[in-house]
Amino acid sequence: MRELITNKGYRSLDQVNQFGRNFDPCQRAWVEVSPASIEKNAISLKRLLGDGCGLMAVVKADGYGHGAETVSRAAIRGGSTSLGVATLQEGIDLRQSGLDVPILLLGNLTKEEDLRACLHWNLMPTISSLKEAFLCHNLADGTGRAFKVQLKFDTGMTRLGCAFEEASKLEDGISQLRNLNLRGIYSHLALADCDSPNEIGSVTSIQKKRFEEVFSLISLKNNEYSWHLSNSAGTLISRDLHYNMVRVGLALYGYNPLNKVKCKLELESALSVKARVTLVRDVKSGVGVSYGHSFITSRPSRLAIIGIGYADGVSRALSGKIGALFNGIFLPQVGAITMDQLIVDATDCPEISEGSIVTMLGQDGDKCITPLHWSDASGSIPWEVLCGFKHRLPRVVI
Repeated sequence: MRELITNKGYRSLDQVNQFGRNFDPCQRAWVEVSPASIEKNAISLKRLLGDGCGLMAVVKADGYGHGAETVSRAAIRGGSTSLGVATLQEGIDLRQSGLDVPILLLGNLTKEEDLRACLHWNLMPTISSLKEAFLCHNLADGTGRAFKVQLKFDTGMTRLGCAFEEASKLEDGISQLRNLNLRGIYSHLALADCDSPNEIGSVTSIQKKRFEEVFSLISLKNNEYSWHLSNSAGTLISRDLHYNMVRVGLALYGYNPLNKVKCKLELESALSVKARVTLVRDVKSGVGVSYGHSFITSRPSRLAIIGIGYADGVSRALSGKIGALFNGIFLPQVGAITMDQLIVDATDCPEISEGSIVTMLGQDGDKCITPLHWSDASGSIPWEVLCGFKHRLPRVVI
């Protein structure tokens, strides 16, 4: 059964019309999401981890465009024990959906009202300095509740977190604040997708060394913290980077982030992008197509107009560099991608017609178009492609 993801949960597509929606949400273009694939990927990732190593599912940016609640529930079924989000609202949304597992806010919060909301919703903020630690301590005073937090230190990403040389001192300060409950200590890898932790002098090896220096100082005093350094790349590249927790994003959604290393796991893509043909046109040779006429037909051509464009997340930078699949046939995209539509050359596919469904991303027959194809073509990264699909594309659970 197909279900439409809404801000009030799931409804079958048949039920949607009964509730007053008088058109098919898949009448133009949509994103299909497979929770079963997310669950299977989580199970595969858990098998890769050692005993006692937890899996945090990173579901920020609305679950990388898949739907945060959908992904979270599937990942938990697959063995994830905690969730990671970027913003306060993302965490609150998951709490309001009924999820009660630990949730870490990976971004930095500094305002009193934001941290008070964290305490109310039982979310763990990231602490990068004693200033935030004291603020959390004061907010929890008199509530009868310990404020759960995690400490972040910088090993080489040069973004959030205290300096790694200050991490032990900051942990000591936090541990003395009676209203705080320090649950984890973490850092973030910068180049794990393109170098090795065992390559002497690599950024990853330096980050690993710094992380373990802090670990050796603090774990002697307290070995109950969650220690996590690895993103998807670090998780796949070496068990030496696992410690007792890993934070996985891209691999959970079915994609290998490693540039040089073949993935050891069989990961399933959890997302497909589908769109309908809205018009088919026969044109002569020598006809300019779309804005700017960057493409001119070199033969009598049959063009199919597809109801999806850059306002939906198909970047204009991909113009003339991608295509669509129909019954396993690759149809090259031609001309400039416009706000709401794009055009494919269907001259060699006589069976396509108005109303036909094409696959922009995902599997069709024995062929597959992946986010990596798009990111390579546009000079981007797969993460940006997945997060770029706008909310006017309905998310449909398969």
